[in-house]
Amino acid sequence: MTFDAHQLDIALLAGSAITLLAILAVRLSAGLGLPSLLLYLLMGVVLGESVIGIQFDDAQLAHALGFGALVLILGEGGLTTSWEGIKPSMRLGVLLATVGVAISVGLMTLFGHYLLGLDWRLAALLGAAISATDAAAVFSVLRTVPLPRRITGALEAESGLNDAPVVVLVVLLSSGADTSHGIASMVGLVVYELVVGVLLGLAVGFLGAWTMGRAALPASGLYPLAVLSFCILAYAGGAAIHASGFAAVYVAALVLGNAELPHRATTRSFAEGVAWMAQIGLFVMLGLLLSPGRITPSTIALAMVAGALLTLVARPISVYVSALGSGLGRRERAFLSWAGLRGAVPIVFTTIPLAEGIDGGERLFDIVFVMVVVFTLVTGPTLPFVARFLGVAQQAEPREVAIEAAPLERIAADLLQVRVTSRSKMHGVEVGELRLPRGASVSLIIRDGELKVPERRSVLRHGDELLVVTPRKHRHATEERLRLVARGGRLAQWLGSDPAE
Repeated sequence: MTFDAHQLDIALLAGSAITLLAILAVRLSAGLGLPSLLLYLLMGVVLGESVIGIQFDDAQLAHALGFGALVLILGEGGLTTSWEGIKPSMRLGVLLATVGVAISVGLMTLFGHYLLGLDWRLAALLGAAISATDAAAVFSVLRTVPLPRRITGALEAESGLNDAPVVVLVVLLSSGADTSHGIASMVGLVVYELVVGVLLGLAVGFLGAWTMGRAALPASGLYPLAVLSFCILAYAGGAAIHASGFAAVYVAALVLGNAELPHRATTRSFAEGVAWMAQIGLFVMLGLLLSPGRITPSTIALAMVAGALLTLVARPISVYVSALGSGLGRRERAFLSWAGLRGAVPIVFTTIPLAEGIDGGERLFDIVFVMVVVFTLVTGPTLPFVARFLGVAQQAEPREVAIEAAPLERIAADLLQVRVTSRSKMHGVEVGELRLPRGASVSLIIRDGELKVPERRSVLRHGDELLVVTPRKHRHATEERLRLVARGGRLAQWLGSDPAE
């Protein structure tokens, strides 16, 4: 089949229109509290054979493009993740991504075989595919929910790391390696791929940081391209030596994203834009791959039962075991259990057995597709309510310290945005009483839509938005000081050590 200039024009017209519509849909999904993936999946279904009539049934192409999109999404996740933010929760995140995944896979395999009537292989594939949480789905909802760092850090680390063991499991199960080599060999292979993938990611990440810190490129736009190329290099290198490319790309991106690179803000913005494009294309493609005519009442029933077992049984048990010794209370563990959103990742993983032509592959794809849509609709919009009901929002982490940063590269400083909410004890505190670390200062107060340059005696009020400039090396101390004042008000100066000393 040839592809001429006229067909290219049509493809560009359709692609640009779909992309613009998908971008505008982000606003709608944010207003409804839903992950945007649901709207993108729906767009794909509408464009598909049942409505507009676009035919797409190439599972192998979907598998390849899906993995390519996941590489870009994981790369963006690592580049925009603060190591200081996830470091305290890294142990829990790793346990959730390994031990938690193993428990979830095991339980769902048993449920799939004995309760859903699936054969052992299909039940194991179902358990493996739906055991990975999706970073894009989780954080598109959690951005609006003020939570303790140890919860958001654990969810972020888990979402970035659990793709790696799951994809190894799904590939091995789809290829039949579980029966030809035995369970012990399969576990050993998973461990090998993860360890080597992480080591490779660290090597590529530090090499990239060293190189980019010394390169004098002629245009600033080349830096984001180079950084993203290092991330893709980590994935491709991992795949070439039969290690986990997903672990490699996330770790490499995490190292690069936290290094002192030139044009960090531009690099992160570029990676975010690329990841959005990857998500849009991925979700629309998966919607196209679905054949609504295959969705029977039996499929819906199996999806509902599987989703309920995962959400109410397997996920809570895996979180409870993984969180042993972490210091998390019952309410925090309950929220972690409810916040394990599944997005496009489980659907992508089902394209692997579909591409391998495994018996029941289409049925597995349909079950997971329906389950993801239904339970994202159930859990996504309810997360803010559940956080308030369980008491993990506001009390643990005041909303006003959900901080956005815009790096000021030439002076190695960050610009922090802080909101004084109705519950904040920062109300009534003078700017001078904040006692921020040396070099940090409140540069601007936005009150009732008007800009005000503060003085030391300026009094903060509910609803104020502060712009705080801080040296990058003191950013963590500045954030901690703002949190302390938000909880204790003027008395915060007597709590703990003075960061200015």
